[in-house]
Amino acid sequence: MREVTIAIDAMGGDHGPHVTVKAALNIIQREAGVNIVLVGLEHAITAELKALRADAGARLRVRHASEVVSMDEPPAMALRSKKDSSMRVTADLVKRGEADAGVSAGNTGALMAISRFVLKTLPGIDRPAIASTLPSHNGKTYMLDLGANVDCSPEHLHQFGIMGAALASVTEQKERPSVGLLNIGEEVIKGNDAVKQAAELLRASALNFYGNVEGDDIYKGTVDVVVCDGFVGNVALKTSEGLAKLIAEELRREFKKNLFTRLAGLIALPVIRAFKRKMDPRRFNGASLLGLNGIIIKSHGSADIYAFEQAILRAIDEVRGGLLRRIAEHVGSHAESADETEPATGEMA
Repeated sequence: MREVTIAIDAMGGDHGPHVTVKAALNIIQREAGVNIVLVGLEHAITAELKALRADAGARLRVRHASEVVSMDEPPAMALRSKKDSSMRVTADLVKRGEADAGVSAGNTGALMAISRFVLKTLPGIDRPAIASTLPSHNGKTYMLDLGANVDCSPEHLHQFGIMGAALASVTEQKERPSVGLLNIGEEVIKGNDAVKQAAELLRASALNFYGNVEGDDIYKGTVDVVVCDGFVGNVALKTSEGLAKLIAEELRREFKKNLFTRLAGLIALPVIRAFKRKMDPRRFNGASLLGLNGIIIKSHGSADIYAFEQAILRAIDEVRGGLLRRIAEHVGSHAESADETEPATGEMA
């Protein structure tokens, strides 16, 4: 199995080293062939290691970075004025090949801006996109973009489809994952001009394009990959998170109403626990910044130790699955098929 080195922005997120260091130690203990570089304020990281009665070593190194990007810092300011931030150094390690991937729970806008500046985009990709997974009847559905690009052209949506298919093929070992375009209806005539034109591009491509899908198809698992612009994707994601919290709180309230409902809750406890495990958002933590010339994973800012571990594992899977190579191959093959379909120009001999 290929040895992998993951650089971790140890200062990012709401909890910083308290979560990132412990999660890194857990991964080191469980995953053979994985090395981790903890990036951040050396004194803070070493203090956490000491509290956990652990030491740095061959597989767990500490890389000092003198600055920290705050969760509410404007991306432009983080990019221009904090060149030795833990986030920037993490991206630099990936660029230089000292790490195979980077993971951060920090400011999403700053992470995207810094990563795009440092790593650039892959050939044939105009804009990076944020891709993550959501639970479905079939296990999980990959969805992108989830907020990096508010306005997208048909060509951008087409590229998202290519990258999403590559991601699903790597992490789910599916040769030709199905791709759907999020719309207000399944019919070809539905949607705005950009979505209609994107559907034509996707339909003409070599992708396994299912067609238009609606919001409920995300959780049905109708397709493996759902494509949309960042505005729609982010609204859909936040709405889903809000609904999940509402359901959990209402169930808790109903079961605590009186003695009878409390007893009913005890009887239903095994089912509730199984449902909670299946729908636990921590299991799906870790969004991929697709389209960059390097692997960067964005963890939720409020992630606990278990959730942050899932983000690290996603980075490991993408490295070992050869995600960058797979995206490049997909982009190249789709470019070739597009050239073949273009009519010949010029005079005939």
